[in-house]
Amino acid sequence: MDHSADASGLLEGSDVGSQRERVVTEEEWLQKWEMGDIGFHKEQGHPLLQKYLDVLLNGRSGLRIFFPLCGKAVEMKWLADMGHSVVGVEVSEQAVKEFFSEHSLPYCEEPVPEISGAKMFQSTSGNISLYCCSIYNLSSSIVGKFDGVWDRGALVAVNPCDRQSYASLMINLVEKSSSYLLVTVSYDPNKHKGPPFYVPESEIKSLFGNCCEIRCLEKVDDFSEKHRQWGLDYFLEVLYLLKFVA
Repeated sequence: MDHSADASGLLEGSDVGSQRERVVTEEEWLQKWEMGDIGFHKEQGHPLLQKYLDVLLNGRSGLRIFFPLCGKAVEMKWLADMGHSVVGVEVSEQAVKEFFSEHSLPYCEEPVPEISGAKMFQSTSGNISLYCCSIYNLSSSIVGKFDGVWDRGALVAVNPCDRQSYASLMINLVEKSSSYLLVTVSYDPNKHKGPPFYVPESEIKSLFGNCCEIRCLEKVDDFSEKHRQWGLDYFLEVLYLLKFVA
């Protein structure tokens, strides 16, 4: 059955209230990493980034690219190897250290003076910098601004009550004329509490529509046995391009 309409139509008016009040604590995320409960991590990288990489880069070289809630995403290494400067933020120090060890990348570690308790892990080559802290502690004065964003497993992991704060931060961290690739998921939110959370297209427009052009690039059927066990009968990944206008 084709559920592509659900991603941007049928569910728009449905009750997503079952997720509205859902809160996942920082401790719960840390525990997921400690327990190895990281089914969201893609060891081979994400096929949608491979397919739409040119859209993100837009013919440009030497970009600063941001990975919010980065985990140990292998795509950070890809982009750094292409000559771009990659910055990520992740609450789990274990995830950050695993990224560097799994890619055999030497790194240095230093405190972030502006953020109490935060650390910054940087490859000795200098082109990958990962901040270990809450994303809400970041600002452009600390990390600068970015030419591109790969947001996969980030907006959909943010507690629904925090989405406005998240979107405001992201808007403040990007340069005008930047490209932002956003991956959301679509499923019946009354059958699964999340995360990942269902984020309807109407909400993306509400969060970002005032400052960028939003285009849906592709909807992919990503349904698997895991999703069946969650009680779902469909699960889509939806890729958007957010184009910030100068």
